[in-house]
Amino acid sequence: MTETSPTTLVYQAAVVGGGPAGLATAIALAQAGVTTALVARRVPYADNRTTALLGGSVDFLESLGVWQRCSADAAALRTMRLVDDTRRLIRSPEVKFSSDEIGMEAFGYNIENRLLMVAMEARAAELENLTRIDDEAQSVSTGETAVRVVTRQGQTLMAALAVGADGRHSLCREAAGIGVKRRDLGQSALTLNVTHTRPHGNCSTEFHTESGPCVFVPLPGNRSSIVWVLKPDEAERLTALDDDALALAAEKQAHSILGKLAVAPGRHVFPLAIENPDTLAAKRIALVGEAAHVLPPIGAQGLNMGLRDAADLAETVRDALLMGADPGSDDLLQRYARARRADVFSRTFAVDMANRTLLSDFLPAQSLRAAGMHLLDRVGPIRRLAMREGLSPSWRQR
Repeated sequence: MTETSPTTLVYQAAVVGGGPAGLATAIALAQAGVTTALVARRVPYADNRTTALLGGSVDFLESLGVWQRCSADAAALRTMRLVDDTRRLIRSPEVKFSSDEIGMEAFGYNIENRLLMVAMEARAAELENLTRIDDEAQSVSTGETAVRVVTRQGQTLMAALAVGADGRHSLCREAAGIGVKRRDLGQSALTLNVTHTRPHGNCSTEFHTESGPCVFVPLPGNRSSIVWVLKPDEAERLTALDDDALALAAEKQAHSILGKLAVAPGRHVFPLAIENPDTLAAKRIALVGEAAHVLPPIGAQGLNMGLRDAADLAETVRDALLMGADPGSDDLLQRYARARRADVFSRTFAVDMANRTLLSDFLPAQSLRAAGMHLLDRVGPIRRLAMREGLSPSWRQR
């Protein structure tokens, strides 16, 4: 396993997967002085979905030299509005959060993923100790001193540490022997972008319905992105509509707060699930992004958690190398797993409970939800704590 041929490339770290979490991890590692390979096809990012980058995510991207390249393409999120749009006996009060309540200009910024990826790719190309292998991993195998990655075109890489950023069906996770618990939620998310005749005022509005939340998130100009959680058959019905009919359906769901809507090209439907690996690291492999956690798109936690994975892993590896330690050692992997465990568990639990209580027809669950929303609406210290913790956990372990 540790023998290399003349054509084998050797690195301190190899990142497998080139989505936003993988690119961020590769950039962070290389910027920390780690000789890094990124194994991922360089293909245009055609998906028009967006990400609401919250709290420390923007600071992290700025430290990577990425945010400066794309901030003009993002819309500030200054107000978060939660509206109970169910027809149930017990309904929650409307809650509105303003970023100035906690001394911030904005909670975060919403940006199209393709534009974020362009900025990341440009930054990655500047780093001398980051090598791009424009290919996909075909196999990943672990050994005592290194991980071997073989690409589809036959290139072999060896690395003391491999980072699995290769999504839900992770080769790296499988190679590390890490099991995963998966629970289908019986919901689907319909995503699309719209233009509208009324300004959004940098306010993100989330309507809570019996099938899940529908959130309208600002984009630059009179545009917004929509993430609409529905029962699978209803999601398929809506996505099959023509643009005018879908725009009318979305306008009705929004109670016309944004005026007349027009649907932009590109819409997607995907099933929702929660996935939790047994551990986040083993056998010289660390997991980040959707290889490490899968959540429904509630509270914009997905990529924000993936960026925290990248930040914590890069910091852990940098500190280990400063002490002359092996970047793929069990001790380092366990430090990373501990640093991420509480964050991943708490966010998964919170998102799951928010979703369960919204879907539940059980009156005590509805009462509990309404009481919680009332506290958020009326009790200042609880409001401010919820806002700060929603952006980034203050108790992140190291």
